[in-house]
Amino acid sequence: MKSRIASLPVFLLLGMLVLNACGGGYAPAATEAPPMAYIEEAAAVEALPAEDAGGAPLAQEADSASALKAGQVYETGSAENVAITTHLIIKSADMRLLVEDPDQSIDRVTQIVGDSGGYIISSRVWNQPHLDGKNYKYATITMGIPVESFERTLNRLRGISLEVLDETASGEDVTDQYVDLQSQLTNLEATRERIKSFLEDAQNVDEALRINQQLSEIERQIEEIKGRINYLQDRSSYSTISVTLEPELPEIVPTPTPEPKPWTPGETAGDAWETLTKAYQVIVDLLIWVLLVFVPIFGPPVFIIWLIVKLVTRKPNKPSS
Repeated sequence: MKSRIASLPVFLLLGMLVLNACGGGYAPAATEAPPMAYIEEAAAVEALPAEDAGGAPLAQEADSASALKAGQVYETGSAENVAITTHLIIKSADMRLLVEDPDQSIDRVTQIVGDSGGYIISSRVWNQPHLDGKNYKYATITMGIPVESFERTLNRLRGISLEVLDETASGEDVTDQYVDLQSQLTNLEATRERIKSFLEDAQNVDEALRINQQLSEIERQIEEIKGRINYLQDRSSYSTISVTLEPELPEIVPTPTPEPKPWTPGETAGDAWETLTKAYQVIVDLLIWVLLVFVPIFGPPVFIIWLIVKLVTRKPNKPSS
């Protein structure tokens, strides 16, 4: 009995150690939240803009900037920052098409532009002479096409050609520029509102003029950024396609250039001997015709005429004394 009473303090000590161990394991779980909250506050502090001249941070500017998430494109001027897309791609293409009839192809390209909901940016038509002496019509048409109809329009343009001579398509991702411009715009608009509040609190005219000058500079920067944002929106919503139409030209067969004939004395001598032989043959043939044809036919009449002339013109003999 005495031994049990003596061991009781030992059991009490062990129990206290176990309770302390359990309490020590639970304590870190209770203290985990503050470090996390501190990290989030530190991140928010890093996102805050610089302090103004009065030493007060621009809280409104920081809250607006922190509302934009990286990699998102937001609708400019909306009350709430609602992402409208994740990427802005400026697409463009250049095509050279071989066509049978340029006039008919120009009409079909114009129809394709209208069907796709696009518009013609520029066009050029010209005539170019060919080796056969005729003029053939060429045309270049640059069009703006909604980005959702870009690939379908390219397929339709390929369909009107006899052959696609050349085709180049490219895309430029301007999402980072767009998001950066939107962040700058949000910050500048918040700064403008802050400066307006300073303008209301101006103590004299000089201070009001100085604040108004800063306000004008901020508004100028806002207009520049808005113009750049509008440009990126327009360029990404409409793709640019440039099409060059070339007619099918007749094939010209080149005239072969005669090669110079080499000098062959033996062949020349043979040609000369052949010419001489033919000349003698002609002379002999002519003599045969004269002897066998012309002499028998014309010889007797000529002889008779000659005798008559001879008798008539003969003088009588004088009598001898």
